[in-house]
Amino acid sequence: MAARPIWRGQIRLALVSIPVELYPATRSGASIQFHQVHEPSGKRIKYEKVVPGIGPVDRDEIVKGYEVSKGHYVLLDPEEIESVKLESRKTLDLVQFVDDDDIDAMYFDKPYYVVPADDLAEEAYVVLRDALKAANKVGVGQLAMRGQEYVVALKPCGRGILLETLRYADEVHKSTGFFRDIGEAKPDPDLLDMASMLIERKAGEFDPADFHNRYVDALHELIEKKQKAKGEKIIEQPEEAPPKGSNVIDLMAALKKSLGDEKRAKAESRPKKAAARKTAAKKEPARKRA
Repeated sequence: MAARPIWRGQIRLALVSIPVELYPATRSGASIQFHQVHEPSGKRIKYEKVVPGIGPVDRDEIVKGYEVSKGHYVLLDPEEIESVKLESRKTLDLVQFVDDDDIDAMYFDKPYYVVPADDLAEEAYVVLRDALKAANKVGVGQLAMRGQEYVVALKPCGRGILLETLRYADEVHKSTGFFRDIGEAKPDPDLLDMASMLIERKAGEFDPADFHNRYVDALHELIEKKQKAKGEKIIEQPEEAPPKGSNVIDLMAALKKSLGDEKRAKAESRPKKAAARKTAAKKEPARKRA
C-alpha cells in the first residue's frame, strides 16, 4: 500500500457516511526515458521560464491565469483555486446504481483502491461491498481531487472496493464518424467458420503476467549495440507491410494455413511417450495371433 493516500473523505449512501482513503491501483510500467541533447557538445538541453521582453523569471512570480480575451488574463492564486467550494472534494455521494456492463469500457479511465479509514468505518464498508456484490451493481457518483471533478464507479474487488474514474461524454469520440464507410455486406460463411475455429483454438483465460513490453526490450538491445558500435548509426530494418487496400493475401488460404500451423504445433508439442504407447498397442494383436 502507498505511504500516503491521494484522497481522504467519505462515501455517502443516503444517511450513511463511510470514512475512506484512496490509493492508486496502478503504476508506471517499464519505459525508456530519452532526453534532448545538444549533439555537438553532448550536453543536455535545459528549459527556462521566459517572459518576452523581460527574460528568465522566478518560479515564485508565476501564477495561473485564464485568458478572457487576446492577451488579457484573470490571475488566480493557488489559495483562491483551493478555496472553491465543492462538496465532492470531501464526499463521494453515490447517486445511482447500474449494471457493470451498462458502462462502456471506453469510459473507464483509471482505477484506485478504496480502503476504510479506520476500524470504526470497516463494518459499514463491508456492508456496502457485499450489498454491491449481491445486487451485481456498480455505484456511480462524482469526486473532486487533484484540481478536477470526476465521474466515478464503485464496485467490489475481492475483500475490498475498487473505484474507477470515468471519462465524461464530451471526452469520447462517437464511433459513427470512423465506421460510416464500412459496408453492410455479410462475410462468406466458410471464411467465418474458419475464423471462428481459429478463435476457438486460441481461446483461454487472460493473464497479464503473460505479456511484457517488447518495445522497451528492443530499445535496450539497440542501446547496447550503439554502445558497442561507438556511436555509429544503427538502423533496424522493419518488416514490410502489404500496401493498404491490396489483395495480395488470399484470405481463405491465409486462414487455412493458420489452422494447419496450429495443428502442426499441437502435434509437435505432444509427448513422444504417447506416440510410443500407440505403436505398442497396434503391435499387440499381432502377438496374440502368433
